[in-house]
Amino acid sequence: MADVDRRKRIKIEDKKVKGTLVLMNNHSISTIKDEVLLGRKVSLQLISAAHCESTVRGIRGKLGKETNLKNWVSTVITRSTKGDSTFDLDFDWEEEIGVPGAFLITNRHNSEFYLKTLTLEDVPNCGRVHFICNSWVYPEEHYNKQYRIFFSNQTYLPWKTPEGLRHYREEELEELRGNGTGKREEWERVYDYDVYNDLSEPDKGSDHVRPTFGGTPDYPYPRRCRTGRPPSKTDPDTESRVPILQSLTIYVPRDERFSDLKMGDVYAYGIKLVSQGLLPGFEAVLDKISDEIVGTLENILKHKFENIPSNRFNEFSSFEDVLKLYKGGLPVPKSEFLESIREKIPFEFFRELFRSDGEHVSKFPVPQIIQGDESAWRTDEEFGREMLAGINPVVIRRLQEFPPCSKLDPRKFGNQNSTLTEDHIKHQLDGLSVLEAISCNKLFILDHHDPLMPYLRGINETSTKTYATRTILFLQKDGTLKPVAIELSLPHPDGDEFGVISTVHTPAKEGAKGTIWLLAKAYANVNDSGYHQLVCHWLHTHASMEPFIIATNRQLSVLHPIHKLLHPHFRDTMNINALARQTLINAGGLLEKTVFPDKYAMELSCNMYKEWAFTEQALPADLVKRGLAVEDPSSRHGIRLIIQDYPFAVDGLEVWSAIKSWVTNYINIYYKNNNEIQNDTELQQWWTEVRTKGHGDKKHETWWPTMQALDDLIQSCTIIIWTASALHAAVNFGQYPYGGYLPNRPATSRRFIPEPPSADYDELETDPEKAFLKTVTPQLQSVLGISLIEILSRHSADEVFLGQRDTPEWTTDDVALDAFEKFGEDLREIEGRILEMNLDEKLKNRNGPAKMPYTLLYPSSEIGLTGRGIPNSVSI
Repeated sequence: MADVDRRKRIKIEDKKVKGTLVLMNNHSISTIKDEVLLGRKVSLQLISAAHCESTVRGIRGKLGKETNLKNWVSTVITRSTKGDSTFDLDFDWEEEIGVPGAFLITNRHNSEFYLKTLTLEDVPNCGRVHFICNSWVYPEEHYNKQYRIFFSNQTYLPWKTPEGLRHYREEELEELRGNGTGKREEWERVYDYDVYNDLSEPDKGSDHVRPTFGGTPDYPYPRRCRTGRPPSKTDPDTESRVPILQSLTIYVPRDERFSDLKMGDVYAYGIKLVSQGLLPGFEAVLDKISDEIVGTLENILKHKFENIPSNRFNEFSSFEDVLKLYKGGLPVPKSEFLESIREKIPFEFFRELFRSDGEHVSKFPVPQIIQGDESAWRTDEEFGREMLAGINPVVIRRLQEFPPCSKLDPRKFGNQNSTLTEDHIKHQLDGLSVLEAISCNKLFILDHHDPLMPYLRGINETSTKTYATRTILFLQKDGTLKPVAIELSLPHPDGDEFGVISTVHTPAKEGAKGTIWLLAKAYANVNDSGYHQLVCHWLHTHASMEPFIIATNRQLSVLHPIHKLLHPHFRDTMNINALARQTLINAGGLLEKTVFPDKYAMELSCNMYKEWAFTEQALPADLVKRGLAVEDPSSRHGIRLIIQDYPFAVDGLEVWSAIKSWVTNYINIYYKNNNEIQNDTELQQWWTEVRTKGHGDKKHETWWPTMQALDDLIQSCTIIIWTASALHAAVNFGQYPYGGYLPNRPATSRRFIPEPPSADYDELETDPEKAFLKTVTPQLQSVLGISLIEILSRHSADEVFLGQRDTPEWTTDDVALDAFEKFGEDLREIEGRILEMNLDEKLKNRNGPAKMPYTLLYPSSEIGLTGRGIPNSVSI
C-alpha cells in the first residue's frame, strides 16, 4: 500500500499542467516570439487560492514554480483586432498549490504587450481554469513589485475570498488607487479624482480662461480622472495642457485606452459631442502645421459638390442645394502638399477625408429624416414628434401652469415670466380653454428659457444671434403633438434687472409669417441642439458616469460581483472623456465653436448640474418628474404614461425593466439579505467614495441611496447601467439620422428675425428658403459637420451591445450565466415588440410624416450607420 501511495504521489508530482497564453498582436509581439526561442523570458507563477505561506509581506497564497513561455503556436486575425498570438506553457504541478486562483506574470522584455487570457487545462481536482486578463503588461521596471497579478474568473464577496487571495486582492486595489501625488505616466493604471481645471489655457491670454468646474458652490461638477500634469505658467490653479498634436498621449489608466481598431478613428469619436461645424478646431490643429492649410481646405471643399454655386461658399441658396450634399462626393486631387498634410495629421479620420486615390469618399448617405419624404421635416407634426421620438426626447414636460413662470431670481433677472396669453392659443385647443386643456393633460412645453437666459446677453455678443425659447404643444386626439405657440425672448436692452423682451409666434403657412414660424421652430431647435449636447448628452451620460468608473476601479476588486456586473458598461468612457477635455469642451475648443453658447457652453452645463440628482436618472422617476407619467402600481412598469404614444418612453421602459430584472436576479445570487450589503466593506467604501469624492459637490444631498439595503444596490446599479447604455444610445446614435440634414436640426443661428421695413424682411416672403438658410448654420460648417456626425453615429467594428459580453467566460457562476442569458432573451423579445409597434399605423409617433421608424432603443445592431443599437457603454 505504501508503494502504491508513493507511485501516485510521484505521478502527481511529475504531472504537467498545460497552459495557453493569448496575447493581442502589437509591435512588440514579433520580438517576443523571437526571444521566446532565444530563451529570454516572460515568466508566470501560479498562486494557490486555498494554501498559504508566510512572507515578509504577510500571509499569501502559496506561489508555484516559475515557468516561461514555451513556444509560439499560432496567430489568428479577427475582424476587430490585429490578430491574437497564442503561446504554450507547461506548469509543473505541485499538490500543495491546489486550485490556482491567480497568477503573477513578469515581463523582462523592453516592450509592453496586451495579455488577453490564460487557460489551464486538466488541473487536478478542478479541470479547466480560465483567467480573463485584458490588460497591458509593461516591462518589470515599471512596477514597484516587478510583476502583475491576474485573478481567475471566479467571483467572491470580500469576506468569502479564499485566504490565499485576500492579500493580493487588497494589494491590487492599493495599486489602482495610487497615492494621489505626482504626474501619471502612460503605463500606469492609477484611478484618481480631480476637478475640471484643465480646460483653460491662461498662457494664451484671457480669451482662453474659463472657470474651474467642480469643487465650489458656484461651479459644481462631477470629477474627472486626475492626470497630475504640472500647473500652467501663469496660473498655478490651472493644469497645463497637452499640445494639440500630442492629444493621443493624454493620460487615462492604461487599460482604459481605446483598442487599436478604435484608435484609428479616435478623434472622430472623441469629438462626437459636436454635431455641426468642424473648421475652427481644424484650424487650431493645422495652424501647427502650415498657415496655408486652411485656405487649401476651403479650396478643396469648394470643389466638393459640382452642383453647388461657388460664388458664396458660406451660404446655401435653397433646400435643393442642401439636398445636393447627398448626391455628390469629394474627389481630392493628388498633390505633394496634401500628402504632407496627411502624414502630419495624427488621426485616421482626417486621413480618410483627404484621400488621394480619387475616390468620392464624402458622398453622404441620405439621412433617415429625408429618406421617406424630403419636406416632411417642415411640418408641425414632425417638429412635435421629434420631442417624443427624436434625438433629444428627454426634455419635454407637461405644462401645469399658464402662463409659464420662470424660476430665475427676479432680483437679478427681473420679470422672466412668459408673456403668453390665452388669446395666443385658444383657437388651437379643439374647443378647450387653456385651463381645461391643462386639467386634461393636453398641454406640454419645451422650455429652454431659464437654462439659457443667464448667458444669452453674452452669447449674442459672439457670432451667435439667438433667442431663449418656450414652445407650447397641444396633444391631439390622434396622439400627436401640435405646436401652438413659440415664445422668443431676449434680455432687456437696459439691463438684466429689467427682465426680457419677448415675442410670441403662432403657426402660419404663407408669406412672411409662414417663414417667421419656420424660423421660430428653427430657433427652438437651435436651443434644443445646444442643450442636448451640453446637458442631456455630455453632462448626463459622459461626465456623470466618470466618477462611478473611477470609484469602481479604486474600491471594488475585479473579484467582486458588482465590479463584474458594471465593468462592461464603462468601456472606453474615460478615454473618450479625456479627449473631449482636450479638444472639445476646452476653452476655444470645438464645442465652443460649433454650438450656439460659444464660450459659455461649459458654464451652462455646470449650472444645470446644480439640478442633477442621481435618483432622477432612473427613467420612471424622470418621466414622473417631467409630468409625462404618474405612479400607478397596477401598470406594468409601475407608472402610467400621459402620452401613450411616446416612443422613447415606451421602448425605454421596456429596456429599463429588462435591465432592472437582470440586475435584481444577479445581485440576489450573491447577497441574501440587507446585512450582507451593510457588511460588505468594499461596497460601502465604493458608495461612500462615489458620493463624497466623485460627485463631491453633491455629497450633502438627501436623495442619495443610503446603500443599506438590497433595493438600494439594485436601483443604483440599474441607473448606472441604464445611463451608460440605453440613455446614451438614445441621445447619441440619432445624430446623423436626424441632424445629418441641417435644416431639421441646426446647431447655430446667425441673425435675429428681420424687422420691417427692410430688404431682409421682404426676403422672408420673396425667397423664404434663402432667408431660412441665411439664418442657420452656414454651408462650410454644415459640410464639415455632416462629415463628422456620419462617423459619430456609426457603430464601430468592436462594439459590444447590451445583452452581450466580450467573452462568454466572464464568470464561472452558472446561475449568473443563466440570468444573463435570460436578459438577452428579454432584449430580443423587446426587439420584436418594437418592430410590431413601428408597423402599427395607429401609433403615429412611431414613424411620423417623415416615415422614419423609431429604433434608437432597438437593442442590437449591425456595424455602421444604422440608427439603432444600444452599446453597453458610452463608447463613442
